[in-house]
Amino acid sequence: MSVVVIGLNHRTMPLDLFERVTVDGAHLPKALHDLRSREHLGEVVVLSTCNRTEVYAIAERFHGAYSDVRRFFSELAFATPDEFSDHLYVHYDHEAVEHLFSVAAGLDSAVLGEAEILGQVRRAWEQAGEEQSSGPILNLLFRHALETGKRARTETEISRGTASVSHAAVEMAAEQLGSIEGAKVLILGAGEMAEGMATALQTAGVVEVLVANRTWRKARALADRIGGEAVRYADLPAALTSVDLMLTSTGATVPVVERDDFAPIMEARHGRPLLIVDIAVPRDVDPEVGSLPGVTLLDMDDLRRFAQSGIDRRSHEMAAVREIINEEIERYRSASSARSAAPVIKALHLWAEDVRVGELARFDSRLQGLDDRQHEAVESLARGIVNKMLHRPTVALKEHAGSVTGDRLADAMRQLYDLDGHPLPE
Repeated sequence: MSVVVIGLNHRTMPLDLFERVTVDGAHLPKALHDLRSREHLGEVVVLSTCNRTEVYAIAERFHGAYSDVRRFFSELAFATPDEFSDHLYVHYDHEAVEHLFSVAAGLDSAVLGEAEILGQVRRAWEQAGEEQSSGPILNLLFRHALETGKRARTETEISRGTASVSHAAVEMAAEQLGSIEGAKVLILGAGEMAEGMATALQTAGVVEVLVANRTWRKARALADRIGGEAVRYADLPAALTSVDLMLTSTGATVPVVERDDFAPIMEARHGRPLLIVDIAVPRDVDPEVGSLPGVTLLDMDDLRRFAQSGIDRRSHEMAAVREIINEEIERYRSASSARSAAPVIKALHLWAEDVRVGELARFDSRLQGLDDRQHEAVESLARGIVNKMLHRPTVALKEHAGSVTGDRLADAMRQLYDLDGHPLPE
């Protein structure tokens, strides 16, 4: 069995196609059950963020697993496989482990070292556990991935400065406007990304922050936390006539701001320009809004280009993070091999015990004349011989767990003693 990751991300495909294969939180349980029910997929975790949608799975047959995941993406996007197959990337075994650890460490993000991805990896794993689509193999893998991400951020400076998508969005807006000090800003959304942008605004000298969300309670809660003002969704057009900047990141699956709805707002602004930064995936704002006079619309593609400067500034930390990743890969490999050796050792001992009991039963008629003490002596003798014979192979399997030699020894034990034909313990 192999660990495989098959996915699409912000670097492999255009945004208008990528946003069709994102899986929001509400639809994630269904996606997990869908994938888990497919023929060639065992354990499954789905990681879907504004930068990537990836399926991590345990597969017996690689090509079958690839076909299952490709069909899943095709159905998700309502597209033929030919439309996105060229954009898919695939990693398996060692490369899959290295990829996940790099993702958790923030090396594969639009904003190098971003803090948000670690929480997103954790939530993806936790939800897979809740839906019972993950199991012992992926649980071990994701546990080590989270430890890798934590080490990268505590032992290096990879997260120094702007290390989140939400903070980068505010910095990009400030650069576009020259400054946002004294500006009036509207935030559309009240989730994690929206809160991150609101927090960044607090230190940027913004004079007033409005928060709008479909759920009034969430809008008020976020506004209260940042000292802003909540705006009811019905009052959104009026609020937009007076702000300098709109930042948006909701969980909507279709645009919540359409061109036809926005045109009257721009007319009411009487020529005052408006900057919109939309970091939602799928996008909150219809791209056609950007064609309206006075509107500057920036999205995740623009943010990735802006974030490149941050990548350049912190690139010297990448070597240190890579070293941590390599160390954690070795720790994971050792733990994984030790875990895989344990069932082999137990199956070997169960096989030997079956042989011991069977042989004593075969000679039972010849042992009828023995008293209890003599019976116990024969039992002890047989048990001692078995234990002595199993001692060295057991020690060797444990000592070499986590190495190529250990894997070779485990395979040899399975073949020599037909352990695959003997029920292996769970």
